[in-house]
Amino acid sequence: MKDGYVYKDEVNWKDVETKLNRNLKGYSDFSSSLKEVPLLFDLTKADHSRLYYKELQISGNFKTPSINDFSEQWAKKYKAIPGFEVKLIGDNYGYILMPGITDANSPKSIRRLAQQMYDEINNLKSQKDVKGWIIDLRFNTGGNCEPMLLALYDFLGDNDIWGVLGKDRRLQSMISLNNGKYNYDGKNQGRIKPTGELLINSKVAVIINNATGSSGEIVALAFKPRSNTILIGEPTNGKTTSNVKANLPFGAFMTLSVGLDSDRNGKYYERIIPEINITKEDNFDNLLLDGNISEAIKFISERE
Repeated sequence: MKDGYVYKDEVNWKDVETKLNRNLKGYSDFSSSLKEVPLLFDLTKADHSRLYYKELQISGNFKTPSINDFSEQWAKKYKAIPGFEVKLIGDNYGYILMPGITDANSPKSIRRLAQQMYDEINNLKSQKDVKGWIIDLRFNTGGNCEPMLLALYDFLGDNDIWGVLGKDRRLQSMISLNNGKYNYDGKNQGRIKPTGELLINSKVAVIINNATGSSGEIVALAFKPRSNTILIGEPTNGKTTSNVKANLPFGAFMTLSVGLDSDRNGKYYERIIPEINITKEDNFDNLLLDGNISEAIKFISERE
């Protein structure tokens, strides 16, 4: 953290180490000493970092949304662990539910999952006359953004899609899509095999809320500067720092925030604010009665 944490220069490391070392004298083994990790994250304000050791996942004591902060409809679907969905709703509107993705880590698994999701979207695109698209990020709490963005390639096209800034807000890295390839600073990280025409001019409504965080926010950032696009819902969670995996002793590792996420134009947002604010009007039993979906359909219909 002293070497790579994006806000390292704002931390009084001497004070942090003094407090931690004093507390650590009370422990006799590594596992029990991890009880001090929340203090480390609290003192350094590392609200997007987490330490993993065996079955443990340890973060700081930061205020996070609880299930009570959301509507009953959202809580009901969240408890059911929603997966990726693609379907036609209403009068030929394409609906894509893109949840957080945490189980795709190897290049092979990322490629397989991204292609599978892309193909489902492409099948709907090629078989139906879709008037516009709704991308729902209300359950996208984070994970790996690469398969998410590859699956949504048709909407984003061959463009820069998001960037990483230093603390000084200067661009350090740019991520782009090109012919189905996910490129990080020009180096290919993953790919899908795209089919058919792109949808870069199609109308798209992106739905966000306070659960939309981390890589879910990166997906929203990728769409923010896109033309024929609107963001609807509630402000996002505010985990817009770029994380890397940092290996630690004894098989432990942590997610280390090393930069700030930006849109394709290099603009940083602490939280992503929707253009149309809708609060607790979720209806996943009947999407056409969902307040966010209604506004999305209105946006698409007005621009036909």
